[in-house]
Amino acid sequence: MTFISHVTVQHPDLALAPTIGSVSNVAIKVVPTTGTDPETGMFFFLVETDDGDFEPFEDALEDDSTVDRWEMVADHGDTRIYRLCYTAGTKLVTPKTTEVGGMMLEARSVRQGWLLRVQLPDRKSLSKLWSYCREEGISFELDRLYQQESLTADGKSLTEAQRKALLTAFEEGYFEEPRQTSHEALAEQLDISSTAVGGRIRRGTSRLIETTLVQDE
Repeated sequence: MTFISHVTVQHPDLALAPTIGSVSNVAIKVVPTTGTDPETGMFFFLVETDDGDFEPFEDALEDDSTVDRWEMVADHGDTRIYRLCYTAGTKLVTPKTTEVGGMMLEARSVRQGWLLRVQLPDRKSLSKLWSYCREEGISFELDRLYQQESLTADGKSLTEAQRKALLTAFEEGYFEEPRQTSHEALAEQLDISSTAVGGRIRRGTSRLIETTLVQDE
């Protein structure tokens, strides 16, 4: 069992916080396929603008106290990828997340700070992360917390059991109106209890809503 936490963090010295606060027409996301170990000194971000104008964003980078140097490394019209180095006083949450055994699944700009989606092994690790932020003066707001039955690379996938239950339920007309099958019939087909069928359908549906609707909002 593992936990997925949605956390909003804010502090004037968090990475790119001055830029996020001064430019309202951009969405910034950490590029997850690149290393974000501070030992490398290089961090990558995907930046999207409403109008394709990146000049205000780049001007903000020049004045950002957390940015030592930066460069644009890819241009795709209304989106660009930037590589940058932080200044020595920049506050980071990712290294502590890794230290407590967690994984940063997603980080995107929001409300002059960052909305983080973090995979953690247990509640104790979440408590350690919260304590670290409190000691650093970082505002730490837990928006959502839910359990995940199996560890996945991106924190979004259904478990195989949930996937099989949902697909079987769909194929047998469970979601039709009127309903074409029951928990008992599905339980016999899946060779599990009717209670387990209900639980897998409920948790699987909740996961799909979480990853397809809630994230978009």
